[in-house]
Amino acid sequence: MTSFRFLHAADIHLDSPLKGLSGQEGAAVERIRSATRIAFEQLVGFAIEEEVAFVVIAGDLYDGDWRDYNTGLFFVRHMGRLNAAGIPVYLLYGNHDAANQITKQLDLPANVHVFDGRKPQTFVLEGMDVALHGQSFRQRDITDNLALAYPSPVANAFNIGVLHTALGSRGEHENYAPCTPDDLVNTGYDYWALGHVHQADVVHEHPHIIFPGNLQGRHIRETGPKGACLITVEDGQVSNFETIPFDVVRWAVLPVDLTDAATLGTAIDSIRDGIDEAVGNLADDRLLVCRIVLKGCTELHEQLTASAEQVLADARAAALGLGDEVAWVEKIAITTESMVDSATQAAREDAIGELQRMLQDAGNDEELLKQLQGDIGELTSRLPSDARTDTEDEILKAAIKGDYAALIDDVVPYLTSRLTAREG
Repeated sequence: MTSFRFLHAADIHLDSPLKGLSGQEGAAVERIRSATRIAFEQLVGFAIEEEVAFVVIAGDLYDGDWRDYNTGLFFVRHMGRLNAAGIPVYLLYGNHDAANQITKQLDLPANVHVFDGRKPQTFVLEGMDVALHGQSFRQRDITDNLALAYPSPVANAFNIGVLHTALGSRGEHENYAPCTPDDLVNTGYDYWALGHVHQADVVHEHPHIIFPGNLQGRHIRETGPKGACLITVEDGQVSNFETIPFDVVRWAVLPVDLTDAATLGTAIDSIRDGIDEAVGNLADDRLLVCRIVLKGCTELHEQLTASAEQVLADARAAALGLGDEVAWVEKIAITTESMVDSATQAAREDAIGELQRMLQDAGNDEELLKQLQGDIGELTSRLPSDARTDTEDEILKAAIKGDYAALIDDVVPYLTSRLTAREG
């Protein structure tokens, strides 16, 4: 049996917009907009340079419906590059691809082989003793265990199963094409090229069951290096596998402890130092997009809360000061704690104490809760679907869920901080 290498990629989501980058200006803008394309170009260039035997794409090449044909034409152009280099591509459509009707109408180069969506299909690479088995999604919400219908392995060949699955609802992903690792192991295949889960994961070795993760992180929940797996096969066995990073923009959550910070100026200095350190340790010469999480019990808590927009602007200025395409602050999360507890605030014999006591009891005020339901409930019902499902703001989450008692609990610290800061 011959030795060879192949690339296993998934969840490319071509032209999917990166989230949380509103307000970005300067030379980094175009790089951010085209991040998924550049990452894919780099994957194709790597495949050609390294002369891999073939490329497997295990679903979600696209991100749903295209605005126009340019996304598909971009893909075809780069498949043409692989075709010229004699590198075949084995493409499986996942839940996002299944929603795209234009996908089915696009003529692909002869080197691109698409797995059927009606039943499992096998492609045999003559002269290499390799067989690839897979089934594309025929619709978005596949709830059947597709793996159970995959065919028996081809004798005297290296058998690869290609599947788009959550493998038991991993992480935040919908449990499409549900199955278990044992289901895959029991097929007798030598390698399982999975897609759908955006965090890289080696589920099993011998046989290898691998999620490569997505090619480019798209928001703050997709942190760290992103890329594809380079698999080396020798004598019918996986002898080596490694993740090759292809991402253009890298996401990171950076905690900054402000326990000892005495002024807003020293707080910004700490943020700048945190970004600078993260660029050196995490960015790997990519644009680093960070969420700064301020923590610690500090006398600045009220001031930070009251001046959140100014703190964000100062943090972004600190990031831009490191260079034009070095770092960007996506958000500031203020999780610091006040040095004065709520009980002490409520015991004050002044307007702030009275307001604190009133706010603490507000969650039990049925008349107030009913009024909030009428006013806020109507507003949240008008929000776009994406805003309702993708928000990370705890206050907005509570409002959308109609949990107005929790909403009040969430806004009390904010209101108290604003009033206390003004008092100072």
